[in-house]
Amino acid sequence: MRAHPMAGDTVLAVLLGLFDLTLLAADSLSDAPELPPWYVAVPMNVAMVAPLVFRRRSPLWSAYCVLVIGVVHATLMVGVASVAALAMSIYSVVVYAGRRQGLLYVGAVIVASAVQLSLDPADLLVSALFLAFGIALCWTLGEFVGARRAYDVEVEARLHLLETERDQATRIAVAEERGRIARELHDVVAHAVSVMVVQADGASYAIESNPDLARRALQTISETGRGALGELRRLLDVLRSDDADGEPRVPQPDAHALADLCERMRAAGVPVELELGELGELPAGVSLGVYRIVQESLTNTLKHAGRGATAAVQVHRTGDLVEVRVSDDGGGRVPQLTAAHDPRLPGGNGLIGMRERAHVYGGTLEAGPAPAGGWQVRAALPVRLDK
Repeated sequence: MRAHPMAGDTVLAVLLGLFDLTLLAADSLSDAPELPPWYVAVPMNVAMVAPLVFRRRSPLWSAYCVLVIGVVHATLMVGVASVAALAMSIYSVVVYAGRRQGLLYVGAVIVASAVQLSLDPADLLVSALFLAFGIALCWTLGEFVGARRAYDVEVEARLHLLETERDQATRIAVAEERGRIARELHDVVAHAVSVMVVQADGASYAIESNPDLARRALQTISETGRGALGELRRLLDVLRSDDADGEPRVPQPDAHALADLCERMRAAGVPVELELGELGELPAGVSLGVYRIVQESLTNTLKHAGRGATAAVQVHRTGDLVEVRVSDDGGGRVPQLTAAHDPRLPGGNGLIGMRERAHVYGGTLEAGPAPAGGWQVRAALPVRLDK
């Protein structure tokens, strides 16, 4: 019935028409028939119930047709279909057309009924009370069902909105995750490739004069390449599959792995001094951010500072703030006259990634030429531990 409302209304109209036809047949078999002959009653009954088929599709058109035909139907007294059809029309107008149209229609019904009752004043009080009760009952049912329909429509609209917001939030989360993975991939590739290029250059110079040094450089290239491939494979597995029960995941590096990072940089040819304070328990994201900022800074030192450069890494925690400072001497280069916090400083994805990592956790990052030469990176990341 809900899927095909006109089919349900057709069934109601047929049942109501059959009821009047049954009364007509019973009256015609009696000794003193009171109803009009069948050739008058049957067409009137059909005309009376026909508009009900369209009461939901065109409630106003159907209701006013019922009102006009109902006046003739009741005047000829060919059955009770006019009363039932009128009640159904009041209900339909309130539900499907609204209160304003319902008030206008009820007013028209009252006027038509008053004119009809004035022509036959017998039992005027009973007829008036019956009319008032019928209108009140139909109006109350219409208000209840109309409110229920409005509530259902509102719930469906909210569900649709929630689904849209959920899809939008999912897309945003996916975009953020892809950005995070892109930064991870950049850090892994940039650091590993920089180390491998420096070691390959050194091995090419020392392969004849110092075979042992060349051999160690090649071993460093091999180890760095394998480690980079392992991290790339782990990160790409996240993109290929959502299955968490697959191969075991390698833990992300954190601030406590800075000593190993500095040791690898020393093996790559950049002397690094590490000053690591007592960090305590750090959130995983903040700890990873500290590691990646230091890693990217040292990678830039390896690529851009020149031969003979040295680097210094300082990581300290003061209360709920972790401060990171990575600087290099630039191999004796003359510093450029540029503010360290100038947002117009050139920078590739590495510098952008460092800034994004700091901003994600509510921190700040400044990068630029150091006053005494070289380059420096300063970051401050607030620590928010779950209580």
